[in-house]
Amino acid sequence: MAAIGNLRYRSTRRLSQLYAGLVLYGVSMALMIRSELGLDPWDVFHQGLARQTGLSFGTVTIAVGAAVLLLWIPLRQRPGLGTVSNVVVIGLVVDATLALLPTGGPLPVRIGLLVVGIVANGAATGLYLGAHLGPGPRDGLMTGYVARRPGRSIRLVRTLIEVTVLALGWLLGGTVGLGTVAYALAIGPLAQLFIPLFAVAPAPEPAASTPDPAACAAGAAGPATEAA
Repeated sequence: MAAIGNLRYRSTRRLSQLYAGLVLYGVSMALMIRSELGLDPWDVFHQGLARQTGLSFGTVTIAVGAAVLLLWIPLRQRPGLGTVSNVVVIGLVVDATLALLPTGGPLPVRIGLLVVGIVANGAATGLYLGAHLGPGPRDGLMTGYVARRPGRSIRLVRTLIEVTVLALGWLLGGTVGLGTVAYALAIGPLAQLFIPLFAVAPAPEPAASTPDPAACAAGAAGPATEAA
């Protein structure tokens, strides 16, 4: 299969898909922020930290991603190129997009930004995960924890982590609202749609070498056959 970090198989397709997905993910985050209707749990946390520290949203996203990546060490998780790129690229893109998008606007426009942002987020998830170059640091934290404790449900672990960061983000001043609920309801079906759609097919297994019957016969006959 196309192992994480292995760029010998369909490298151009996978790298292009990875970075297209990460850029689209950053854009989708900015769209949801500008909708001012609520964010996904991790972005509520990022926004709350940004408001408390005065740092940009993208800078906080990068810092939190790097901190979460450090938690992979005790879980013995190995990051791929996609994991490290996720930490850096998304934060840079979300800040650049926020600089271009105006704030405010009528409610129908903001609802449109929210809907496009959620759908784009689902597509972006399918793109970068489908490249098989490593999950994002937050996803890897959940899967790594469950891998170390097989009896735990990944759904339960994910729910507990996201409820925790959502509560912390809300206490810090992050935006919780209609968009938060809409994201929670829509992202699962969207990911289920887009991940198979963009998944890069695994590398073909090497074919077992089948001896040529004619060659075997020639070898068995020895030099006399060749001389004839």
